This record gives sequence, structure tokens and C-alpha cells, in this order.
Amino acid sequence: MIRNRLKQIWAEDRPAINGWLSIGNPFVAEIMAAQGYDSICIDAQHGALDYSMVLPMFQAMRASGVVPLARVPWLEPGIVMKVLDAGAYGVICPMINTPEQAAEFAGYVRYPPAGQRSFGPTRASYASGSDYAAEANDEILAFAMVETAEAMRNLDAIAATPGIDGIYVGPADLTLSLTDGRLAPGFDREEQEIVGALHRIVAVCKAAGKRAVLHCGTPEYAARAIGWGYDMVTVSGDTRLLAGAARASVSRFRALTGEQAGKSAAEKGGS
Repeated sequence: MIRNRLKQIWAEDRPAINGWLSIGNPFVAEIMAAQGYDSICIDAQHGALDYSMVLPMFQAMRASGVVPLARVPWLEPGIVMKVLDAGAYGVICPMINTPEQAAEFAGYVRYPPAGQRSFGPTRASYASGSDYAAEANDEILAFAMVETAEAMRNLDAIAATPGIDGIYVGPADLTLSLTDGRLAPGFDREEQEIVGALHRIVAVCKAAGKRAVLHCGTPEYAARAIGWGYDMVTVSGDTRLLAGAARASVSRFRALTGEQAGKSAAEKGGS
């Protein structure tokens, strides 16, 4: 079986950068995968896509050698196993709030006797190489998302759950939950109460021998997170990167030509 390059990166004590796909299109996946990320995650929870797009997007990413990941919509065995059968080398599961949920999720990711994953790697057996059944349990990564106040109360037990390889932090939901909606959701938090929670997650992961991953909005904040001890960071995503580049291009054009956005043809003297 082809080895999971994220594990190799971490074995060499290097940080990893993860890309994010919310647009359900194989060409978008191919473009993003060619940009030098260590891994790319397809967002089947909030992304504008469903499972029918996940498999062809993984196929489009294959040539780059990037590690394919998927975030599933919820803690449900069917979709966890289907994204693995499609070729995911890691699964991110949202809203893991208790060690019992963490154990349930870990069981869906691995074949017996380590778990209860059903055998049928439709694409994975071809895309991942020989001996998939024998080696998948050791190569596949299970990331439990910590993004609620309840999860923070159970953090030590979640991180200690056998079969969970890492904690993936969703800062937007975590901020909403920890502050009872007082603070607006978003990435790259500067509030001390949220930064303190991010530091605690790293400490708990290190103590449990698990990987800590943070979703970030900018490379600058992602670099800070690596300095705090995070093992992997997600930096923005396809929709935000597309919007940002387009906005910057239009703004630059307006500045160079003296044009104002939204001027009508009549205001410009046209017919």
C-alpha cells in the first residue's frame, strides 16, 4: 500500500500544510492539488458537493501525490466508510463531543479487529496499491473535530481515545460555543479566551501522543500555530482563495485606471 506521506512528514518532525476544497469540481481539485500542499481535504460537510463528487475529485488529485483527506458531514458509519473506499487517507469528523463518540468514529475508520469498517475498498484497492486490506489500519488517519464547549470539557478523554490519531480544531464553531455566541465565528482568533483554548488543545494532544491540527485563515496565523506546537494547519480554502484573488485583481485594475466600481454607462458618458 502507498504510504501516508503525512505520517512520514511528522516522523521527520516537520509541520504539514493542508488545503481545503469546498467547490465540487474535479478540475478545481486538480488545480489545488498541484500547488504544493502536503494534503488536501474535500469538505463533504459544508462544501458545495456531495459524495458523487468526492470520488472524481480524489481521482483528479492523484497525479500530484498529495495526501487525500475528507471531512464527512457527521458521525455516521456509511459516509465515513464510503470516503475511505473512494481513497481517503484520512477522515475528519465534525462535532466529536465525548470519548464515546470518538471511539465510535475510530471504529468506523478501521477494519476488524481494530474497528468495524466494512470491507469493500472499491477505488482504494486500485489507487492505494496492493495489500490495502492488510495495511490500511496503519496508514489511515482519524481526526476528531473539537469545536464545542462540551468537547473542551472532555478534551483529555477524547485525545486519549484509542484509534484517534489527532484533534482537528474548528475555531469558528469553537468560538461560538465557548462564548455562547458572544463572539462572531471566524478563523485566526486573537481573543485570549480562545487563544488559551488553542494552547490547551496542543498541550493535551502532546501529552496523549496525538497530532494537533488547526484551521486557519492566513499563512501568518498558520505559522504562529506551528510555533505553538500544531502539527498541521489548513490555510484558507478554494472559495476564499478564489474570491480573494479575484477581488485583488479587480481592485488593482480600478486603482490603475481610476475606475470606480459600480459606475453606470451613463455616468461614464457612454450610451
